[in-house]
Amino acid sequence: MKIKSALLSTVAAASGLLALGATASAATVTVKSGDTVSKIARAHQTTISAIEKANHMKNVNLIYVGQKLTVNGADTQTTTTSNTAVSASSTTQATTNNTTTTTSQNTASTTTSTTNSSDSSAKAWIANKESGGSYSARNGQYVGKYQLSASYLNGDYSAANQEKVANNYVNSRYGSWSAAKAHWEANGWY
Repeated sequence: MKIKSALLSTVAAASGLLALGATASAATVTVKSGDTVSKIARAHQTTISAIEKANHMKNVNLIYVGQKLTVNGADTQTTTTSNTAVSASSTTQATTNNTTTTTSQNTASTTTSTTNSSDSSAKAWIANKESGGSYSARNGQYVGKYQLSASYLNGDYSAANQEKVANNYVNSRYGSWSAAKAHWEANGWY
C-alpha cells in the first residue's frame, strides 16, 4: 500500500513538473471580441496552421470569445488539458494533475472528439437546413445560422454568440447535435 501511494505521489509530482514546463514554453491567449486566428497569429509571430495544429482545431474560422488558444508551440499535455477544459465548459483547469485524473481526461477528450465528429456533421446539417449556413438569415422572429429565437440571443447576433447559444440550446434540450438532427428529421424542426 505504501509503495503504491509513494509511486502515485512521484508520478503526480513528475506530471505536475511536466505540465508546468509545458506551460512555460507555450503562450496561451484568451480570445477577445473581434479576434481571428489570423490576427492572433500575426500578433504572436506564428502561423494560422501552427495555432490550428496546437489546438487541434477542426474549423480554424470558428473561435469563441473567452476561448483559450495555445500559440507558439505546445506540449500535448497542455493542449489536451486545454481541450478538455473547453469541451467540458470549465473556466479554470488545474495545471498539476495526478495520473488517474490525466488518464480520465485523455479518455474524455478522445470520447469528446469522436462525439464531436458526428455532432459536427449533425450541426452543419441543421445549419444548412435552417439557414443555408448564413449567420445573417432571418425568418420572422428567428435569426441566424441556427434560426434561434431572437429572445434567446438577447440582441447579440454575432457569430460567436449564435454558436454559444445554439450549443447551449441543443445540449439542454436534446443532449447532442446528433439527437437534435434526429428530432429535426422526424419533425421538420429542432
